Amino acid sequence: MKSLQELYRIGKGPSSSHTMAPYRAASLFAAAYPEAESFSAVLYGSLAKTGRGHLTDAAIFDGLAPRLVELRFDTETTGLPHPNTLDLAAYKDGRLLGSWRVLSVGGGAIRILGEPETAAPADIYALDSLAAIKQHCEKQRLALWQYVAKEEGEGIWPFLLRIWSRMKNTVYDGLETEGVLPGSLHVQRKAKYLYSQDMDEEEPATRANRLVCAYAYATAEQNAAGGIIVTAPTCGASGVMPAVLLYCQEKDGLTDEEIAQALATGGLIGNLIKTNASISGAECGCQAEIGSACSMAAAALAQLYGMDLDQIEYAAELSIEHHLGLTCDPICGLVQIPCIERNAVAAMRALDSLSLAHFLTHTRKISFDMVVQTMYETGRDLFSKYRETSEGGLAKWYHQQIPPRPPKR
Repeated sequence: MKSLQELYRIGKGPSSSHTMAPYRAASLFAAAYPEAESFSAVLYGSLAKTGRGHLTDAAIFDGLAPRLVELRFDTETTGLPHPNTLDLAAYKDGRLLGSWRVLSVGGGAIRILGEPETAAPADIYALDSLAAIKQHCEKQRLALWQYVAKEEGEGIWPFLLRIWSRMKNTVYDGLETEGVLPGSLHVQRKAKYLYSQDMDEEEPATRANRLVCAYAYATAEQNAAGGIIVTAPTCGASGVMPAVLLYCQEKDGLTDEEIAQALATGGLIGNLIKTNASISGAECGCQAEIGSACSMAAAALAQLYGMDLDQIEYAAELSIEHHLGLTCDPICGLVQIPCIERNAVAAMRALDSLSLAHFLTHTRKISFDMVVQTMYETGRDLFSKYRETSEGGLAKWYHQQIPPRPPKR
């Protein structure tokens, strides 16, 4: 497995796979061909079908600027190596200098077909299943965050503290911002409204739900507006972890160093999902994004509250298990509906998973590794219209503006 520095990335929204990764690919390609006078880019699959709503075209233009770019959206080609496939070509005097085929594999990461393995980030972790990692940690009497430090080195802590600082600042920025999000849906921002509500909150759970939702909305709205966020594990699911961790830090007076340990544990869970399944909505639906984020957040919370390895595993497994089959059908290709609400719902579900893990861990029958494999198979079995193409589900019915008929009995 790669370093957590390949999982947590700071960058502009609204999509890690459709905005951050294409920009990165274009920038690297431009640097590889500095003598080029012009470029061409062809977007395929999900990149083509939802690229305009995800600002993929703008990301490509920015990455290849200031040279002339010919951009084409190809929605017809099939048999692609990945649903997020991109071709780049460089020209001088009308002559082709070189070309890349790039795969955007989720979380802002890219894979350049034909790239030598030595150019790819090195594997940091020798173990790539939670079962093996747990066995190692039990033998060595290590917590999961200690295992991360052992594999990554002490340099991981300044990185995770920087990640946490960015997460918090994104929440704070979102809580202070009002208005309408960009795009044709004209979605009103709600984070500030949620945060400032004066409600009868005699029940602690009511206050917890309101604040957690406000924090999740704040980040997700910043992402939708193209603001700076942290992939956790993706842009579209970036609001879940900051929401629950900030709420718990404020409620319990936790230090940033304790939150960094929780980010290490949650990041390890996200890394396992990314390695053994997918965090790409275009490849496996929203279960791979929001389900993974919920799983990471629940594991991080379990770490914060001193739960043992089995309880952490159960919290992580439970969270992703109950997102199985979740489709990715963003209306108009924008990371707004249903994406913003889903961040809030998943944040609350992470808290619920923590409670169940506390009470019921030793009754479980399903392992984390098993549910990750199930998620991957489920995602690959989903019809393509439910994998970030905006061709089915909510996106379809919204465009038709006709309520779906109830099924015939």
